[in-house]
Amino acid sequence: MDIAKIAALLDPFLEQSLPPSMLDQISIYIDLLLRWNARINLTAIRHPEEIVTRHFGESFFLARHLFPNPRHPERSRVIREADGAAESKDPYSHLPRVLDIGSGAGFPALPLKMWAPQIHLTMVESNHKKAAFLREVVRALILTDVNVIPDRAEVLAARPDSPRTEVVTLRAVERFETILPQAVTFLGPNATLAVLIGAAQIPHLTSLTTLKWHPPIPVPQSHAKVLSIGVR
Repeated sequence: MDIAKIAALLDPFLEQSLPPSMLDQISIYIDLLLRWNARINLTAIRHPEEIVTRHFGESFFLARHLFPNPRHPERSRVIREADGAAESKDPYSHLPRVLDIGSGAGFPALPLKMWAPQIHLTMVESNHKKAAFLREVVRALILTDVNVIPDRAEVLAARPDSPRTEVVTLRAVERFETILPQAVTFLGPNATLAVLIGAAQIPHLTSLTTLKWHPPIPVPQSHAKVLSIGVR
């Protein structure tokens, strides 16, 4: 797909244009996704332009709110106090570890890694064919510090060596009410949970977790989807 077209489609989701090298990565990713999707069901979205907006656009929208300065991902997003009067930086003392639950075709995890390449990314995907696709994308895009765990989140959460991370991401997963509390178990102290959900699911955030949730942020070009960020 033409990178100029990709850039134009992503413009509503970003505050600045992506570099040509990243646009090239997106083009490669789309080609892989379309080829693999002909054999296994990675996504119901099959039109390249819609893949850019629905998958990449929403993922980069999440990425820029988590890491507004991608060249220095150790500096987290600015956390606003509930009354909006004070601000403090999330206290990461090292490059953050990010865990994505139910990664599927790699969204938002892999665009987040492209946006902030220094993060340590773990993707949890129980479908072994989808996990194989994720590894293929990682190889094709020459991404480093990426781990794919072919397991269910609830199984991983119950293990004594279950990972604890600074950021957990979640998007369009089945059984959201079940997965949400399990996602919290992966959070370390002062960690962040970022979820791309429908507006109707917002009440579950406070009823199923004890995190401090910031006001939901409407996702561009969507009537119902929001980005919600909670802090432990």
